[in-house]
Amino acid sequence: MPAVDWDAVRADLRGLNLITAPAQRKQLSKDFYWYSPILTAQLAGCVADLVVKVSTEDDVRQAAAVAAKWKLPLTVRAGGTGNYGQCVPLEGGIVLDVTQMCRVLDIQPGRIRVEAGARMHDIDLAARETGQALRMWPSTWHVASIGGFIAGGFGGIGSFRHGILRDPGNLLRARVMTVEGEPRVIELHGDEIQQVHHAYGTNGVILDVEVALSPAVEWVHCTVLFETYRAALSFAVAAQAPTLDIFLLSTVEARFSPYYTAMRDRFPADRHAAFAMVSPGSMADFRALADAQGGTISVAGTEAELLADGLPPAYECAFNHTTLQALKADRGWTYLQVAYAQPFDPAVVERHLQIFGDDVLQHQDFARAGGECGTFGILLVRWKGEAHQYEVIREIESQGGCKIFNPHVVTIEDGGMKTIDTQQIEFKKRSDPMGLMNPGKTRGWTSDMAVER
Repeated sequence: MPAVDWDAVRADLRGLNLITAPAQRKQLSKDFYWYSPILTAQLAGCVADLVVKVSTEDDVRQAAAVAAKWKLPLTVRAGGTGNYGQCVPLEGGIVLDVTQMCRVLDIQPGRIRVEAGARMHDIDLAARETGQALRMWPSTWHVASIGGFIAGGFGGIGSFRHGILRDPGNLLRARVMTVEGEPRVIELHGDEIQQVHHAYGTNGVILDVEVALSPAVEWVHCTVLFETYRAALSFAVAAQAPTLDIFLLSTVEARFSPYYTAMRDRFPADRHAAFAMVSPGSMADFRALADAQGGTISVAGTEAELLADGLPPAYECAFNHTTLQALKADRGWTYLQVAYAQPFDPAVVERHLQIFGDDVLQHQDFARAGGECGTFGILLVRWKGEAHQYEVIREIESQGGCKIFNPHVVTIEDGGMKTIDTQQIEFKKRSDPMGLMNPGKTRGWTSDMAVER
């Protein structure tokens, strides 16, 4: 980046909340990329030159105009719970913190409109006051923002019932601020939102979004224990029957048990577990299926009942919370994400158990995508260096139609998409014509595309 008169920049940003202290700038330039030893080393020195905390749309407009005037890299962040360095400023510049843009703007039957910095759990609480609830959310929903979830996420808790974020009907509307001399607001509806969904904040500042709601359900959080992991996987496959109303479904092998200390004797070290959130009306059939598949239900209660008993809710035993539980106890682990060929064959996981031994622990999440059931793995991998990590990747991808979503890279394409999303790049030409937003996170943008505006 060429020399910048930061005193002049700060003068142009007068009236906004500016963070200049080195320690705070460093903290607000990080996310949960420390899950990856590769990214930990790669991103260690990436720090914003200035953090701007915004609380209104006018604040965003002022910050975007100043970034355009001085040609400063601009990286948006909120809760910072992503795992891939999505909100890490690779080239310094300004980090735009939108956590104070957290207002609920409107709630109607079947939909809620909120500012991008609103935390997912707070949104759900607001929706539940009207008898409704979010369709899906990340396991980090107490901290994660709706804007970050849309810009960096894929799916989460609730995806077994409602599909992934990009499935029709989940994302309804988004308003996006451009980064140019005179910033504009672009409104996106329905499928148009795919232009900014999972774009890592490279093509516009998401101001507010409207997402779908469903009638609220007091889910029963369940743990089902099995003698073999194959039995747990077979149960999960059988539980995909359309007669069961399930919000979350995940399986975790027995070697995770020592990291789930809050589960106490409900997840013993000699049993494999399936975690689920089940509607009260499906519990009788769920119990019958567990019994038929040789499972024993060790936990069944509402979230309030589990918390009163000192037990974690089921969603804290699934998705990347499994990795977090292990890393709290042993930083010698990292992880990989896998998508399995459908129909899912548990024998593929059994082969991986045999091949990798104690180097890889198995955990699968089940979700719907495009109306079809899908199976995804978040595997715990013993860190033995980068070369070993990629040996594991190659071995997994050589078998059974498995596809790795690599969490050890910072670009959208290398992480999982594998190809450049041309509609996102075309939208970037409209919303970020100088190429200032979160530079280095997409291979689809090249410097020759930038134009003054």
